[in-house]
Amino acid sequence: MIVVTRPGVTEAEVDVIRERIEALGFRTHISRGEHRTIIGCIGDEDLLREAPLLQLPGVESVTPVMKPYKLATKEFVGGRPSLVRVGDSAAAVVGGKELAIIAGPCSVESREMFRETAFAVRAAGAGMLRGGAYKPRTSPYAFQGLGVAGLQIMAEVRAETGMPIVTEVMDTRQVEVVGEYADMLQVGARNMQNFSLLSEIGKIQRPVLLKRGLSATVKELLMAAEYIMAQGNRDVILCERGIRTYETATRNTLDIGAIPVLKRETHLPVIVDPSHAGGRADLVAPLSFAAIAAGADGLIVEVHPCPEQALSDGDQSLSPDAFSSFMQSLAPFVAAAGRTLKPLPFTTPETR
Repeated sequence: MIVVTRPGVTEAEVDVIRERIEALGFRTHISRGEHRTIIGCIGDEDLLREAPLLQLPGVESVTPVMKPYKLATKEFVGGRPSLVRVGDSAAAVVGGKELAIIAGPCSVESREMFRETAFAVRAAGAGMLRGGAYKPRTSPYAFQGLGVAGLQIMAEVRAETGMPIVTEVMDTRQVEVVGEYADMLQVGARNMQNFSLLSEIGKIQRPVLLKRGLSATVKELLMAAEYIMAQGNRDVILCERGIRTYETATRNTLDIGAIPVLKRETHLPVIVDPSHAGGRADLVAPLSFAAIAAGADGLIVEVHPCPEQALSDGDQSLSPDAFSSFMQSLAPFVAAAGRTLKPLPFTTPETR
């Protein structure tokens, strides 16, 4: 931590600042300039971070030297990117050379609908299956999901397809039951700073997909990941899904710059949600191309067998045929980024 004084600070004020810092267990190093004095604080920054040093007379600024997200930073693992394995026998891996593709409907509406979607996205090359059993909706009168029945449907379809399941958990009371069914727990944008939920999820050994909040900074996203990791769960995947800005042409504004920034700052994998970012099916492909070029480790895409009849997010959902074409269109961008796509599975007439 570095403390910079205001111009014209007195020796007495410098002494008070230094004594306050040293009383907290730190050593200080004084560097006097022509107009300002810089006080270097040597010790554990976490102990000093909450001290109200700006209240002391003569203090102009307080600047941390170390990053507050200690477990999420690259230095924690020696600069190596982390791999997150999802499902039994690591059926899917996020963070490696292969671009991870998670696909499925916004909400699980019925077993038939979810099963049809699952086999379609599997045939097109998706490696993981998304679906919502609990849905955070702006209106209390909108479809809220099937709850436990939805989780049971996803588990049944997983047994048929072999695809790991990704689903959202909204409340600390849901963590245990969702953890029983899901291979990866998703924390939605609205819950990114629900610290009680983050801590509870950190206590179970399931990978976590953490979406960036509506107006969250990169630092706040990494600190949210830190909450999960501090409880012992180190399998966290970050998701850029667009942030709220003044722009109304898209549902959210995809922050492409956040991808290389996160890749520079953290060892955690970073994926992108082009469906929620654009809010329109025709924007999913171009936003995905940009995300791959910027270094994303994967995509999470909404697919519905009949988007015009979807109970939620129909406008941004791809049909199965559109998703198949979408996956084919990714190939040149994936190759240019030095990545690969999952080989297409063998299908029979019964499983198409």
